[in-house]
Amino acid sequence: MASNLKNLSDFNHTEIPDGKGLKIGIVVADFNTKITDALSEGAYNTLRKYHVNEENIIIKRVPGSIELTLGAQLLQEHLELDAIICLGCVIQGETKHFDYVCDSVTQGITNLNIRYQRPFIFGVLTTDNLQQALDRAGGKHGNKGNEAAAAAIRMASLRSELKK
Repeated sequence: MASNLKNLSDFNHTEIPDGKGLKIGIVVADFNTKITDALSEGAYNTLRKYHVNEENIIIKRVPGSIELTLGAQLLQEHLELDAIICLGCVIQGETKHFDYVCDSVTQGITNLNIRYQRPFIFGVLTTDNLQQALDRAGGKHGNKGNEAAAAAIRMASLRSELKK
């Protein structure tokens, strides 16, 4: 469903498992920091709301959205996390650069999921303009960071459940 038709932070219809004991990484792109800082805050607050211990939330910053993939891979290889949330914001400009960045990040994060058989959550806004990004980073459409954190908890819990 298109995010303009719903609030990204509305989880009333979805049961979020207890996150106690989970160890979750958050990789945040520095490009468009006004947006990515809001996404990171939303993700962190949602993880805490669902009982992920503060010491089990590891936040690392990378220069831009392209670097999210390697940042997430390095976190996984060095810290053995239950899930990693990748947060970035790519805003359409006048060139095709937007398309290349979006495609690269999408494929990179998808490949990490497959390679490590662990949840790497795509929390990257890909918007036409700054206002759309603001609307999805704590504005009228909620916060994509909240949604990404909820997805991380749900997928880490699913993985754990199926391993038993």
